[in-house]
Amino acid sequence: MKKRFKDKVVVITGGAHGIGKCCAECFMQEEAHVQVIDVTPGPWFVGDIGEKEVLERFASEVLESHGRVDVLVNNAPPLFRGLDACSYEEFSRALAVGVTAPFYLAKLFCDHFGAGASIINISSSRDRMSQPQSESYTAAKGGIAALTHALAASLAGRVRVNSISPGWIDTEGRRHGGADASQHFAGRVGNPMDIASMVLFLASDQAGFIDGENICIDGGMTRQMIYAGDEGWRLDV
Repeated sequence: MKKRFKDKVVVITGGAHGIGKCCAECFMQEEAHVQVIDVTPGPWFVGDIGEKEVLERFASEVLESHGRVDVLVNNAPPLFRGLDACSYEEFSRALAVGVTAPFYLAKLFCDHFGAGASIINISSSRDRMSQPQSESYTAAKGGIAALTHALAASLAGRVRVNSISPGWIDTEGRRHGGADASQHFAGRVGNPMDIASMVLFLASDQAGFIDGENICIDGGMTRQMIYAGDEGWRLDV
């Protein structure tokens, strides 16, 4: 079978774990040149994307090695902290990782994207729904969803830019039953491959007419209308 991404240069932030790792493995199976940055020590570029200098060094290394970027996956997760506990500095850092870094990488690579290039931003279903005490993460995910269509407008005709909003994705391979599973129309909690499959599709020529879009992949969870007492649902207060 022909490899869709053979010799393509793919950059993934937060690629050492979970969704990012799954994406990296899938692209490598397609014989792409995968460049990962993550704070976790390992055989990739180790650094904190919340730091401007780190992004500049990473981008410089990618371009020195390959000269271009064909796919940029902005996946690294921001801090999850709420109104009661989140400090000014922590909130600012969450936005730096979740919004500023994707913007700045797009800027650093702007003149070096290959023909047919694609940016895929990983947002979250929290860009449209919330729990208490989730402000830093939710704000960052809402920000990257909006950044997506802004970048799509600025890069129109050169780079397609889309985002994915995952719902509940278990990155540790645990089994979830009962209400955890049944609250999804799909009858289960998601897994990283559910997201990685869409990342590869959006990066491919098959998605050539999809641009500036956000795709929610949540097993239908955000479409579930809930009334207390209906279908056995209850709220304990």
